[in-house]
Amino acid sequence: MKAAFLSLFIIFLLASCTHKPDLNGLDVALFKSDRGGCKGDRLQQMAWLKSNKMTWKAVSSNDVEDILGKPDIQQLADRNQEYYIYFLEKGEQCIKITNPSQAKTMAFRFSAIGLATEITFQNGLPD
Repeated sequence: MKAAFLSLFIIFLLASCTHKPDLNGLDVALFKSDRGGCKGDRLQQMAWLKSNKMTWKAVSSNDVEDILGKPDIQQLADRNQEYYIYFLEKGEQCIKITNPSQAKTMAFRFSAIGLATEITFQNGLPD
């Protein structure tokens, strides 16, 4: 019983340690409305996203999803880590989201406890 209570307390404590990123300069509504990057609105914000990528470190996956919307692709990785991938430009994914695409993407890597540990920019999906 004590172990269960202690586990719940630790989870609550870790969840309360997350922070919200400073979004000054990012048009969140525009980003959210450009699902899959197919309208080109996300690409216009890429410079801000790249220059402020460290603001997303230690942000929870729930907060990222609340801010940027549901990821275009969600991937599971080893050790209970996961990736949220957002397309930033038009590509084959606009025809069908599961199509292989080399469009520019932004990927969030989340630890097993759901905090962003890495934010990368590449063409296509992360390796």
